[in-house]
Amino acid sequence: MSKYALGLDFGTASVRALAVDCATGDEVTEAVQVYEHGVITQNLPGTNEPLPHEFALQHPQDYIESCTIAISKVLQHIQAREIIGIGVDFTACTILPIKKDGTPMMKIGKFRNNPHAWVKLWKHHAAQPEADKINQIAHERKEPFLKYYSGIISSEWMLPKSWEILNKAPEIYEDTDIIIDGGDWLVYQMTGKFCRNACAAGYKGLWNAESGFPSKEFYQALDPKLKNVDEKWLRNIVYPGQRVGGISESFAARTGLKEGTSVSAATIDAHSGVPGMGVSDEGPISIIMGTSSCHMVLSKKLHFFKGYAGVVKDGIIPGFYGYESGQSAVGDIFAWFAMDFLEPEGEPFQKISEKASLLKPGESGLIALDWMNGNRSILMNAHLTGSIIGLMLDTKPEEVYRALIEGTAFGTRIILNTIKEAGIPVKELVICGGLVKDPLIIQIYADITGLPFKVAASKQAVALGAAMLGALAAGPENGGFDSFEKAISSMTKPPIKTYLPDKNAKAIYDKLFAAYKQCHDLFGREFPDIMKNLKQLKKSIHGGLL
Repeated sequence: MSKYALGLDFGTASVRALAVDCATGDEVTEAVQVYEHGVITQNLPGTNEPLPHEFALQHPQDYIESCTIAISKVLQHIQAREIIGIGVDFTACTILPIKKDGTPMMKIGKFRNNPHAWVKLWKHHAAQPEADKINQIAHERKEPFLKYYSGIISSEWMLPKSWEILNKAPEIYEDTDIIIDGGDWLVYQMTGKFCRNACAAGYKGLWNAESGFPSKEFYQALDPKLKNVDEKWLRNIVYPGQRVGGISESFAARTGLKEGTSVSAATIDAHSGVPGMGVSDEGPISIIMGTSSCHMVLSKKLHFFKGYAGVVKDGIIPGFYGYESGQSAVGDIFAWFAMDFLEPEGEPFQKISEKASLLKPGESGLIALDWMNGNRSILMNAHLTGSIIGLMLDTKPEEVYRALIEGTAFGTRIILNTIKEAGIPVKELVICGGLVKDPLIIQIYADITGLPFKVAASKQAVALGAAMLGALAAGPENGGFDSFEKAISSMTKPPIKTYLPDKNAKAIYDKLFAAYKQCHDLFGREFPDIMKNLKQLKKSIHGGLL
């Protein structure tokens, strides 16, 4: 009998279920199911009340319904008894307030129409005022956890979002028993057991293996009512790949899975892609290239430097410190331009990409700062906004589009340079995600960075990584594995394509990068308030304050 591991990849818009043969790495079947309510940014379902600015919510039931459908489709091709383990990856930091029996607060009648009772998606940025205050007080107190995050806490993370609930909906905060990461909630739904995965706790929850969570004194310094916030957080840390429990009777009845099938602790979606791309050592940088980009690198030594979003011991692969950096908008930028400024009918991406590919490096005379959704690395400033410099009356759409691609590639080069300067080896880049489909994008990235870009064999590397976690949870006695190295060796295949940098293009891009770096430092370091003030003005008008 074949033995399969099942990866459940919960993304921003849909869930993917991928069954993988543990012995060969063959991806035998997959199914994708879109969330019924998608990303909720306008108004809550069933209401006409507009949501506040920068809200991004989801309906928790969508996760259950969508994965049930996806799993049922997978089980049309393989038998449930052939699945030895299940792994879950999830967007982060995506949180929801719940009761101790797992019931989401938005299912309680009196809270149904309060947005703070709903899932706050990773890209919910309305907690920026709380994040700013956290950063201010943490620096005043010289909190030791700051060095694990380059000194900056993001509005996307657990503490700012929890504090936002307290500030804006104290009645919900008071009635909430647990504020939980989305991935951990799904694992509870599957097994009936609560735990907190080390990946999300470390990168998004201010926890580290060396010293644990921040002190209650710090929370109290933020707000006396926040002193015991950690009592609403799960504190039993479990590492991805470790078994949490087995599929419960109720979840088995719902999905058709076999009761007792091993389930791993969850992990963050992008981080799951590292083993899924076959990376298990120092040297490569793994990049998930999609609507946003996440850059991850492994190091056997702990380095503290400015510019990464987080470093966690054993956070990605056991035995390594895993560093995360990222760009909060990449594919979103290309979609914004192609869909909002060009003719939406037909294939706008294909047409604009074909025209942009005919241009030479530097031909447009444009520089784009890729901060349309703030800067996650290296500047760590959510208040920054994007810009296009060098526009003229004869500037063509394809020139702007290519400049936007180049701008995101320059942003990646800034990140890579910072990592290398910290003493972490960088030899090549291994990539996956939706953007790898466009050769123009990847070749520009290779030319700008001067490094080879290797495309991972799996088109679903993130889900594959989650499946590996399931195989690890099952253990070798059930046909799985007892180490990431063995799982990666058996379940991944060599890269399918390598993009090598063009020396002539690199020489031109070096000159263009010098101009980008000047603009980057001018608007990002010397005068960041220019963009912040413009953004605040927009928010004031949007909120009817002016």
